[in-house]
Amino acid sequence: MEESAAFAEGSAVGLRLAAPGPAASGAELVAAARDGDRDAFDELYRRYWRLVRAVLLARLPRPDAEDLAQEVFLAAWEKLGDLRDPEGFGGWVAAIARNRAASHVRSAPRHAPLPDDLPGGARADEGPGAVLAAIRLLPEAYREPLVLRLLEGMSGPEIARETGLTEGSVRVNLHRGFAKLRGLLGGRR
Repeated sequence: MEESAAFAEGSAVGLRLAAPGPAASGAELVAAARDGDRDAFDELYRRYWRLVRAVLLARLPRPDAEDLAQEVFLAAWEKLGDLRDPEGFGGWVAAIARNRAASHVRSAPRHAPLPDDLPGGARADEGPGAVLAAIRLLPEAYREPLVLRLLEGMSGPEIARETGLTEGSVRVNLHRGFAKLRGLLGGRR
């Protein structure tokens, strides 16, 4: 009996060593994570956290987005068995992020804006925060590609691969999004 327990333990270790690594496909990582391999899910997290963060930043202030990103991946881990197409993990986790952001916005208390003449530091309409706030005012189709480009430094093909959009759609959304963003920011560059 002890030998079979040792063999079973050794087999599990052997399986763990053979688990998909960083070069594995998304489907292989999802399959391994479904079988309880936390390392595989850690790799999914590493691959997709930029996408999730961008989805959230396109809709929420940075502190809220940072908090919700963890919740999104926790929900993904808990619901991994519900994922129909393992190749579609990126789109699926992005949809979870969008839903969490929408729920957060609905449940967040409404705050009255502060008067402009309060003493303090930099105005809210200056710097990177102003750009992010302006991006949140744009149509939905432009938000995520712009955040992925500006904040995450992704190229058009990378954005297409992460979001499931075609490269042509990404180019159009970025071009139109940048034009609208310039308009909102008063033509500043």
